[in-house]
Amino acid sequence: MEAKKMADLIISNAAELLTCKNSGSDFEVIENGWLAASGERIVAVGGKDQVLPFYEEGLTEVVDATGKVVAPGFIDCHTHLVFGGSRVEEYVAKLTTDDLTVLQKRGIKTGIRASVEATRKATEEELYQSAMGRLGRMAAAGTTTVECKSGYGLATDTELKILAVNKILQDSTPLDIVSTFLGAHGWPADQLKTDYIDLLTREMMPRVAAEKLATYCDIWCDEGYYTAKESELILKTALDHGLQPKIHTDAYSYIGGSDLAAAMKMVSADHLNYTPVAVLKKLADAGVIGVLMPALDFAVKHPQPFDYQAMKEQGLTVALATNICPGCWTESMQFVMALACRLYRMSPAEAMLAATSGAAKALNLDDDYGTLEAGKYADFQVWDVPSYAHVVYRLGGNIVETVYKKGKLIVDNSGRDFAFKGL
Repeated sequence: MEAKKMADLIISNAAELLTCKNSGSDFEVIENGWLAASGERIVAVGGKDQVLPFYEEGLTEVVDATGKVVAPGFIDCHTHLVFGGSRVEEYVAKLTTDDLTVLQKRGIKTGIRASVEATRKATEEELYQSAMGRLGRMAAAGTTTVECKSGYGLATDTELKILAVNKILQDSTPLDIVSTFLGAHGWPADQLKTDYIDLLTREMMPRVAAEKLATYCDIWCDEGYYTAKESELILKTALDHGLQPKIHTDAYSYIGGSDLAAAMKMVSADHLNYTPVAVLKKLADAGVIGVLMPALDFAVKHPQPFDYQAMKEQGLTVALATNICPGCWTESMQFVMALACRLYRMSPAEAMLAATSGAAKALNLDDDYGTLEAGKYADFQVWDVPSYAHVVYRLGGNIVETVYKKGKLIVDNSGRDFAFKGL
């Protein structure tokens, strides 16, 4: 019989401890909650009586969380973290006009291709340094696991460069980085789409797989991007190379991408602004997670925001993500949750679940991440507020006091020190 692992860390007396292991209205909040961790894993969660037996004099550090909230670390399951430059001029111009000819006359470059140009020009070191800054601010706001896509290269060397930066970020920070190949984010202006698909499937994917640079392969299936038939071809080829499929779909049109997600039982389908109700049910029945990005809808003043209530009615499990990218520059899951609640009628509990356990499911990480329960990684945050509702109430702020990753303190905001600890 294996000996009981004594705790080297105990969090005590939390006003509220959110396990996030339940769903819907049955949202577990443990008042006067305690948590014990041994090494990287949680060994006990509950009240004092359940956790104190794991205390050992001289071994266990006890952190008093009286009057505070303990919650799982946020999992940001859809980001374009690594990119060159910005599109601030485009963003500011579009605040006052929707006429793209005005931007063209002013010489303002727009869209994905503008970001591709800037990313191609940036060195690997420049991409790493800019992404590292964003990642540090994300961690300071409670994020402990981040999915990072390529997609601003649209050429073999730059796509591989972005994925290489993902690997360096994983190796040089305490956060978990999940790497996704999104070579099918578009195609170069000077290349036929058919030729680019050939490049994707015959050159890029074999390189990505051979160098073990990604877990997932994503594609943008939408009007003006890739058709459902093209997406199926590309994603099935990705599967042949050991890359699991994800899909950007129904963001600006419905052309069958979400049906493909259900048919292929993809881990997630992301955006879903134009998804018909019947297809939402298909996604739910297939176990596909719907990844929603309120900050993107806000940033682009989307003509058709996603319909969370319809998703809820059809039983679709959802996740929230920042979609941080040059067109939607937000590093805060707290801001995303506030938008989800105010604009889409999510409850604070629903938003919390979508940012933690739902997001873990969108990355197939829910066996180890996303909830606070014995056996899972000790990824959690302590909030300097008396109840979790403050996470969506304090608009534009940061309620995080400390962040722990695999049982170790990595962020301490108590003195407004945003640096990673122990590096």
